[in-house]
Amino acid sequence: MAPHHHGATYGAALTDAALGERAADVLRMNDMGGWTKAAPLLYPHQWSWDSAFVAIGWAQVDVRRAMTEQQRLFEAQWHNGMVPQIVFNPDAGPKSYFPDPARWACELSPDAPVGVAETSGLCQPPVHAIAVQRILEVAREQGGSALEDVRAQLVGLFPKLLAWHRYLAENRDPGGTGLVTTYHPWEGIDNSPRWDAVLARLEVGDVPPYTRRDVQHVADAGQRPTNEHYDRFLWLLELLKRHRYDDAAIHAGYPFLVKDVFLTAVLVTANTALREIAEYLGASAEDKALIDLWRDRGRKGIGSTVDPAGGMTYDLDMVTDTPVAVQTFAGMSPLIDGGFDAAQRARSLALFDSPAYVGHPGLRWRMLPSTSPESEDFDPRNYWRGPVWPIVNWLFWRGLRDGGDLDRAEELRIASLAALRTVGFAEYFDPMTGEGLGSAMQSWTAAVALDWLAS
Repeated sequence: MAPHHHGATYGAALTDAALGERAADVLRMNDMGGWTKAAPLLYPHQWSWDSAFVAIGWAQVDVRRAMTEQQRLFEAQWHNGMVPQIVFNPDAGPKSYFPDPARWACELSPDAPVGVAETSGLCQPPVHAIAVQRILEVAREQGGSALEDVRAQLVGLFPKLLAWHRYLAENRDPGGTGLVTTYHPWEGIDNSPRWDAVLARLEVGDVPPYTRRDVQHVADAGQRPTNEHYDRFLWLLELLKRHRYDDAAIHAGYPFLVKDVFLTAVLVTANTALREIAEYLGASAEDKALIDLWRDRGRKGIGSTVDPAGGMTYDLDMVTDTPVAVQTFAGMSPLIDGGFDAAQRARSLALFDSPAYVGHPGLRWRMLPSTSPESEDFDPRNYWRGPVWPIVNWLFWRGLRDGGDLDRAEELRIASLAALRTVGFAEYFDPMTGEGLGSAMQSWTAAVALDWLAS
């Protein structure tokens, strides 16, 4: 039986037009007037990379509203260029989400946008320039006043996007390796097995008491990170506050420093997008050269992480200086950007097609799971430890397409839409049974559905 979400029945017979209308309805339902909640209950604030994906969806509904989504997010940009992971909705109340602004205490940092917005003290993958490039693409197809308005909004946003990329390229990579350092699992792939070894060696000190709210909004707490993980997440937060969120201090003496190949690959692709935006706006030669440098350095950095035996790209644990040899989608990061060299793309494609990933015979749809079904870490229902995430598949679809791999890209798009017709706009789903998991009516899932339908 097809799952029910808020009275809507989803099934394979749903037409493209009906699916698109339902996806647009999800964005409208979560629209807070200029910015969009990530989900109705579980996520009542504006999340950074959710907001970028949401803008991609809004582009198919209203290009001006799509740009406003990003403008509102960037109003909360820190003085050092960081775009925060969460911009809190002051109307949601302190009990709506944990950790709340008081627990983050971002006012400890001189870079925080105090008086402008309450935010968290971390960041997330930089999908924003990718989103803005997509909005521009749609606006150019429409022409007329829509394009004029988007261009005017873009003139103001471009320096902020550049500052955001500079923050990642410099503050998060002081050694100039091309690889971005992540400070916390919450910077993207929360409870992925990629972080297990680093978290396991943490000596957790005194974590102030807390009440989790995430487990109150899902049918089964087994879909979410464990309490043991949560203690570690919050201990890292206490350490970040001790360092006053200062990047130099964090790099000098903090226990969770991982060169993140997935985050880096997203930045490479975002730099490719930003370069196109720069060209369109007639940006300075200096700005364009800087973006080229960041993009090329990122590709080289990812190339340096390839495991010669299996062809996977592995994160680097900077504290132990060892690769994080875990079988997740991050191991195929070169496929996210279309510009990686052919040999590395071929290695990644072989992995992608293999029974360890999209070629696994037990998959309900031929989509990329978050952790390999052949890995001992695989858990098909638990958050980033196995489930399929439509937004991750969107990034891989786009990279396959831009790399000229049109047949594979189209297969992934068709499989993804088949899944969403059946499951609805779930946050993630069981790769084997296809059951929708996590939060229902998830904005970014609806957004990528709209973009896939338009492609």
